[in-house]
Amino acid sequence: MPNISCTIVEISIFSFENTEAKYLLLRRSHDEPVYPNTWQIVTGSMETGETAVQAALREVAEETGYDPQKIWVVPHVNTFYSAKHDTVHHTVVFAMQVPPRTNPLLSHEHSAYEWCSFERAKKMLVWPGQVRALEVVHEYIVQGKEGGTLSEYHR
Repeated sequence: MPNISCTIVEISIFSFENTEAKYLLLRRSHDEPVYPNTWQIVTGSMETGETAVQAALREVAEETGYDPQKIWVVPHVNTFYSAKHDTVHHTVVFAMQVPPRTNPLLSHEHSAYEWCSFERAKKMLVWPGQVRALEVVHEYIVQGKEGGTLSEYHR
């Protein structure tokens, strides 16, 4: 029977350019051992003793330099299976809004970034779980459904 793990966080970062939402995607560096050169939302592992929220804030700071203006717990959990470790991973998803027209400070894990429209971001993402997470962020949080209001996290 596979193991079940919940030690990964994913964060969809967005900003508004006028009234249009733009989503930040990061390209993994070519020398990264896992999925080099792929486009993704901010992704990282929780450290011992961290909550998912603490891990998400740390990962965003480490990978982009941002301190978000607003945070949401996305009503979606990404799930994927790793055959190498025989583990089903449940990934907690967050959304974070940052100021418009700012550039991230990339860590060594990433070689490029792009601020994308919703449609372009969906096409660039490799994994269906991240595409679905982006769709939920766009529909519930960015477009202002009641579920987005209810899921805002206050520090």
